[in-house]
Amino acid sequence: MKSYRKELWFETRKRREFINITPELERCINESGIKEGLLLCNAMHITSSVFINDDESGLHKDFEIFLEKVAPEKPYDQYYHNGFEDNADAHIKRTIMGREVVVAITAGRLDFGPWEQVFYGEFDGKRSKRVLVKIIGD
Repeated sequence: MKSYRKELWFETRKRREFINITPELERCINESGIKEGLLLCNAMHITSSVFINDDESGLHKDFEIFLEKVAPEKPYDQYYHNGFEDNADAHIKRTIMGREVVVAITAGRLDFGPWEQVFYGEFDGKRSKRVLVKIIGD
């Protein structure tokens, strides 16, 4: 069995963004040489997320609206966590959207259902953050 590890770095221009990282994960699979196995991809920061869904702008806007209803950014003083930082909402949004994905690799490709793509979700952006890619298999 082989193992591959890589960190992907992102710095968003806005506080909240969704970035399709599927092409980067496909490059990682090619670099790894692994044809059959599993790919783990996880956010390494507690205010960002990795999740699978459709790459459709209306859906992404729906996510944004939903998340703001559940955990609005402002007013900052509504959260006990906010003091030194103003990112309690980002922690909650990350918990809702999830930390990681695991995807099967079959014949050297991500083994997805129709329309599935992997996204990096940033909820407290404008600074560098990383995502771990770990691939194991043969």
